Amino acid sequence: MLAGMNTVTSERTSRATGSDHLRQVLVLAGALLAVAGAAVGSGAFGGQPIQDAAGGALSADATPIAPAQQAFSIWSVIYLGLLAVAVAQALPAQATSPRFRATAWWVLASMVLNAVWIAAAQAGVLAGTVLVIVALLAVLARLFVVLVRMPPHGGADVLTDATVGLYLGWVSVATLANITAFLSAADVGELGLGATAWSVVVLVAAAVLAVAYAVHGARRPTVILPVGVAMAWGLAWISVGRQSPPLENAVVSVVAATAAVVALVSVVVAAFVGRRRAGALAASS
Repeated sequence: MLAGMNTVTSERTSRATGSDHLRQVLVLAGALLAVAGAAVGSGAFGGQPIQDAAGGALSADATPIAPAQQAFSIWSVIYLGLLAVAVAQALPAQATSPRFRATAWWVLASMVLNAVWIAAAQAGVLAGTVLVIVALLAVLARLFVVLVRMPPHGGADVLTDATVGLYLGWVSVATLANITAFLSAADVGELGLGATAWSVVVLVAAAVLAVAYAVHGARRPTVILPVGVAMAWGLAWISVGRQSPPLENAVVSVVAATAAVVALVSVVVAAFVGRRRAGALAASS
């Protein structure tokens, strides 16, 4: 253990490299790009609001599993978190942080992909939005794995955990909604099951994914709790959106609400079990 601690200490006290400084500058620039992209996507600066882009295919009433419009306010929290993480990693003290060295480039990739997704949506290229959001989800999943593997060592690390957790949880729900919107706009039909049945399948898949995140990240509550909160938020707003016209659907509303509860409870239980297990290991060592 002492050797491991010495390794971490040496990494933190090593001299910053040119790559470290480049990373700090580019991640900060990426955060500003993401915020600017969000402003354009909201309709500012002459941009078309996302809900109106692509003929309304990405609007809150485009498909049975589209979240109600209020759900998208979570982006404000995510963008604020990304900006805070970018500033934190740019501080001189964080230049040689092993955790930022392992994660910051992935954070940058996620911010660039976010801006590209907004551009694709504005251009009405629905197939492009699917490809980009799947790539974004893959990047965030990679970040999730790295953050679970490396324990936080301070406020900047906890901030990164919380931000990436919210980001991953929301994008997980958004990816399912985005794919469904593309298939609906492509008029592929209901594949023999019908809109309600397929919506239930997708919502169950979201609940299973939330449980998978919880199980994998049980030892890192700072990551999985935000994941569960964001997924529960998105799923709950799907439930709310199906309680009124034009896509009122009691079955989808109930299943979405149930999936939201599963997402939240699973991470809470996993975090509790993980802390108990960590405490038991500490006591026995």
